[in-house]
Parts: sequence; structure tokens; C-alpha cells
Amino acid sequence: MSHPHPDLQLPGPLAPGALRIVPLGGLGEVGRNMTVFEYDGKLLIIDCGVLFPEDHQPGVDLILPDFDYISDRLNDIEAIVLTHGHEDHIGAVPYLLRLRRDIPLVGSQLTLAFLEAKLKEHRITPNLQPVSEGQRRKFGAFDLEFVAVNHSIPDALAVAVRTPAGSILHTGDFKMDQLPLDGRITDLRAFARLGEEGIDLFMVDSTNAEVPGFTVAEREIGPVLDGVFTRADGRIVVASFSSHVHRVQQVLDAANAHGRRVALVGRSMVRNMTIAAELGYLHVPDGVLIDVKKIDDLPDDRVVLMCTGSQGEPMAALSRIANRDHRVSVGPGDTVILASSLIPGNENAVFRIINGLIRLGAKVVHQSNARVHVSGHASAGELLYCYNIVRPKNVMPVHGEIRHLVANGALAVSTGVPPERVVLAEDGVVVDLIKGKARIAGAVPCGYVYVDGSSVGGVTEAELKDRRILGEEGFISIFAVVDSSTGKVVSGPQLHARGVAEDDAKLAEIVPELTKALSEATAGGTADTHQLQQVIRRVVGRWASTRLRRRPMIIPVVVEA
Repeated sequence: MSHPHPDLQLPGPLAPGALRIVPLGGLGEVGRNMTVFEYDGKLLIIDCGVLFPEDHQPGVDLILPDFDYISDRLNDIEAIVLTHGHEDHIGAVPYLLRLRRDIPLVGSQLTLAFLEAKLKEHRITPNLQPVSEGQRRKFGAFDLEFVAVNHSIPDALAVAVRTPAGSILHTGDFKMDQLPLDGRITDLRAFARLGEEGIDLFMVDSTNAEVPGFTVAEREIGPVLDGVFTRADGRIVVASFSSHVHRVQQVLDAANAHGRRVALVGRSMVRNMTIAAELGYLHVPDGVLIDVKKIDDLPDDRVVLMCTGSQGEPMAALSRIANRDHRVSVGPGDTVILASSLIPGNENAVFRIINGLIRLGAKVVHQSNARVHVSGHASAGELLYCYNIVRPKNVMPVHGEIRHLVANGALAVSTGVPPERVVLAEDGVVVDLIKGKARIAGAVPCGYVYVDGSSVGGVTEAELKDRRILGEEGFISIFAVVDSSTGKVVSGPQLHARGVAEDDAKLAEIVPELTKALSEATAGGTADTHQLQQVIRRVVGRWASTRLRRRPMIIPVVVEA
């Protein structure tokens, strides 16, 4: 699949003593974060996540980074470093490990615990290398130092990568909450120390670069949740990311304060919170958690359900509740809290869920009408602080859509970074760090890899286009039989339509014209069934376009008899 920059050629060989950076995901989108670093023939990977499909990608379960760039160099990989445990940073690891299972996986305790549980489902026993903030580990020529950062999941890390070609600081996803629930703040002292040492390339989270000021503290959510719990008369359903330990902690605390019991709903929610509690990241008040099977034994005003599906995922618990396809039901008097932000592209799915829940009579509280969620990413004010503290020689915005990357680059320039030292790259664009200067060296093919059921990479853009046509325009199938010796049509053509509003009487209009076209084609010596199918496709396609004002998929079948 082609890369989005046809003006850029494939990069040449890496210069001796230089470092190459190749983003395979996460630059130009919010998801499937993955960056490959190369020095002296060896590779280091930071993050390996998934992207969730949008409405124009029907039937797709997940979207992976394109591993083709490294598929013939798997033995050169020194390690995969994981900055934190969100799906858009760890979700594609099982698919890469299918290609080489013993790659060292480096990350914090909670990150690796979430990943290990996921890998068990794929029947992969991983090579885990746990680290914590303040530690340094060396993998080949890559000397790594791990720095604590605050995010919407505990145990997130920034990574400083020292190489003979220069030093890089990759923030991962972060913000600068000064009063975090777990007391673990972003270590700006380490950022300053690294800046004094000299950062040749600063790779910075761009997600909130367009948002002025500072990201609101997580602690401000607690009083809002308390107010919602105070006013709620019936059941409370809270939907959040299944990895948002801090939000689940706040819900548990609010439930305990109001005499309610909490049931976790959704396989990933139960799995992740069980892990978080076992490792001490989640503190469960005595007697608060109950099994979801016991909620019917309690009055509605004593029940809280903590579930997945805050992004409108069709198979997640909240979507199924809204569609009345779940053992849990909501109705008049119940309150549903969507405790997450909208990931770009998910808006329609989320609003569809909100409308469905309101139609059932529930009150829906979400980010637009109450502060029930705050972002996990640094806003512009925090990013400016970081640039002034680190004083990097070069900047490469990461993690975000194009508008986020550009806004982040502008912030860097405003703090004194020369514009020519700000590298705006997208997925597949190759950046070389040579003698202290980062420059674009070319681009490599870097397409979407779709997971569809058990198929990985089997679905192409052409097949997705067919699915969209089927979903939007329907299809018309045409069946005809020709005599193999004379070439004459001996049966048909018969037309059948699905997803097309017109009835069979309307379709009958085209039969005489189609019969004439086939007769003329066979009389002219056309006997090949493929060519006759093309004749059918042209005639029916032209008729559907002019008479029906539609472009359905046309499926001609010609059989020789």
C-alpha cells in the first residue's frame, strides 16, 4: 500500500553514526502508535498499538500498524518499549509477537500485567522485562532511562533513549496533573535534568496541543460524581475505558459514600480491574464490589454498574444495554454516566448510544453537560512548560491528527525552537538524526492492516469499498445461460435485487435492453463468459445510474450450457 507522501522517495542507506526514526502509526491519527528507531543495524520499538475502526470501515475489528517495514528484520529488534497500558499503545503487540515471540517487552508493572493477560488469550508466553521510573536499562546500543509521567492510566512512563547518534526524549501520553489521585506526578525534575544533559530530539504528545491553558485535575471529577450520585434515584450505570483505574476508583469511592454496591460489567473491565486491585493500583472498599448476577437482589437505588462501551463500540456492554441486548436493563429513573472523552471518529456511535438510552427513559450525563471526565493529555500551557524546561535541539510532534501535530509544532517554535528544527512527519515518513540535526530522509510504504475476525491483513481497501457500496447502495444480481456451441442466450437474464428500493416490476424494464445487448454481443462473436458479464455490468450499471439514480453493486453470472 502506498504511503501518503508520493513526493517522497524511499530513504537511502542510513549514514554511519546516524539514528533513523520511522513512525509506523500514531502520526496523523489518534491510535495504533508505533515508532521504530534504528542505529547501527539494530532496532528499538516504542509502543505497538491498535486503531479502532470508523463507520467507513464496516466489519473491521481492529486496525494494526503495517509491520512490512520490519518483517524481514525481526531478529534485529532489541526490544519493544511500552509507555503505558492503553490499547492504542499495546493492542498490536500480540500480532507482532506472532512473527517473533521472544522479543523483550519492556514496560511498567501495570502495563506488562495488562499486556500479559491479553497475550494469554492469544496463547503467547511473553519475554517480560519490567522497569520503573528512575531506572536505566541498556538494549544493544540503546541506553534507556524511564521517567514517571501522569496520564489517565497509572504507571505511565516517558522514555529517554541515549544513542551514540544523540539523545531522544519520548513523552508517551502524558499530562501535568499537580494533584493526581495516586500522588504520582510527571517528573519535571527529570525532564530538566535530561534537558541540561542535552536532548537532540524531543518527541512530544500532541493530542491537546490545540487546547489552551492546562488540563483539569482528576480530583475535580470526584465532587461532580458525588453530586450525580446524590441526585440519582434509580440505578447508576457508569461507562468508561476498561483501563481507566482512576475513574473506577472514584466510582467505587462515590458508591461507598452513598451506600451503593458496584458490579463490574464487561470482560475487559473485570479482567483489568482485577489485575489493578491485585497489584495495589485499585483500592476497593470492603463490601462494595458484588457479582453482576446479584444486582437484581438489590433495590435500584443501591446499585452501580461500571461497564465498558463509552466509545459506542457495538459489542461493548453499554451498546448492548442501549439496544436491550444485555441482561442489565435501564429505564425511567436510571442514570447513565459516560465518563470518557470522545475519540475522534466515534462521535456518531456515541451519540447513537446516548439517544438510545434517553429513549429508554434514562438520564444521560456526559462530558458535554457535566464534568464527568478530564483528558489524559497535556494542553498547550503544559506543553509550553515542557519545551522551556527541556530546551531541545529538535522537536518531532507525535500522537495526534495532522491538526494536533501542526499546533504542537507551532508551540515549539513559540518557545524559541527554530522552525527548521521542528519536524512534522506522518506515518511512514522517515526522519534521520545526523550530527545533531533531524531531517526528513524519505518515506516507506505504511498502510492500514485490518483485523477482520480471524483474518489479519486479508481485507483490502477495495473490499472495504465493496462493503460500503453494499451497505449504501445494495446490489443487483443477473443470471443468464448461454449455449456453448451457438453462443445464444437460452435462459434469462433473470434479475434479483437486495437493498434496492425499487420492486421487481421496475427491474423488468431493463430485461429487453439487456437481452438485446447479449444477443448482439454473441452475434458479434463474443462467447467468453467473462466478456458477457462485462456487457451485463455496463448495461445494468448505466440503467441503474440514469433511471434509479443509484450505483448498486452489480453481480453478473453467465453460465455455459
